[in-house]
Amino acid sequence: MKEVHLLPVPERIDVADLDQAVELFFEKEWTDGLPIVPPTEARVAAMLAAVPDRDPGEVVGTVPPRWAEATVRICAVNAVMAGCLPQYMPVLLAIVEAAVDPTFNLGGIQATTHVAAPLIVISGPSLGEIGINAGYNVFGQGFRANATLGRALRLIMTNVGGGRPGEADLSQFGHPGKFSFCIAENDAASPWEPYRVEKGFQPDDTIVTLFSAEGPHSVTNHVATDTFGVGQSIASCMSSLGSNNAYGMGEVVVVVGPEHVAFFAAEKWSKDDLRLYLYQKARNPIGKLMFERRYGSFYNRMWPKWFDRRRDAEEVPVVVRPDDIHIFVAGGPAGRFSMVVPGWGGLGGRSVIRKVRWSAR
Repeated sequence: MKEVHLLPVPERIDVADLDQAVELFFEKEWTDGLPIVPPTEARVAAMLAAVPDRDPGEVVGTVPPRWAEATVRICAVNAVMAGCLPQYMPVLLAIVEAAVDPTFNLGGIQATTHVAAPLIVISGPSLGEIGINAGYNVFGQGFRANATLGRALRLIMTNVGGGRPGEADLSQFGHPGKFSFCIAENDAASPWEPYRVEKGFQPDDTIVTLFSAEGPHSVTNHVATDTFGVGQSIASCMSSLGSNNAYGMGEVVVVVGPEHVAFFAAEKWSKDDLRLYLYQKARNPIGKLMFERRYGSFYNRMWPKWFDRRRDAEEVPVVVRPDDIHIFVAGGPAGRFSMVVPGWGGLGGRSVIRKVRWSAR
């Protein structure tokens, strides 16, 4: 049984002014390297007021590797620090609920030498009403909701879970998504059913899905005018030898841009059509994966037993099954680009979904 810890932080800290508060948080290592918004009593109270159906003392979950309790109140404190608005609070609680699910293996993410970070994908109607961006620059800067929701999770991972670089967090390089890694599905640009419906939720539900992910890899194709050309570019990016998926399999996220998805819509490809195409095409021969056996043969236990390791020509897909390829439409309307977000691999846990519990509005 895991040992659970309460956070050793005072309920109240008296400081002279804003500057002293910001510097104190740096000194105590309660930040992610960026200045925070001081969590005053009034700001925390406003955050809690946005989720009146949740008791401030309710334990959302325990956060590894410290295994300290993340209560609703502590989540609110970190949300304030991250710069969240109160209306983001129901979404943040769903994100934390997904992160602490044992299936996600947050403890592994917190301690790995790999670059893995939680990628948050939000799927829901009318996300623009609370400022969640699914269009231009969806993986980038400029949108408060995306930036601060991802940052709030990182602060909780640091302040509650103890995931500080060089201590628990042993990532050799990390990547910018470790500051904030939160995107949303662009329903308006998609010819397909939303991800939430695909996963059995209702169209008017809002869900968050967490993936253990590397940084996004751009897929550029301004030449192709059909599904096969675009699909080939995506598959090529997915099967890169430098990606953890090439060896560790696991899951992969494919974000199709609006201009690219128009080709699939025109030729009436479904998500399953694209998923099966990518499963067949995003492969590497075992001989290539073993570097032509230059370093001898090895047994990769992530590869299913039905792969014939004696044949150098045997093709190994980057995921075990087609359903491990998660497809979203997002991004701005201009530009023939898509994105591939490789996963951590089969030892890195699985994606987890949680439904957002909106309070009565």
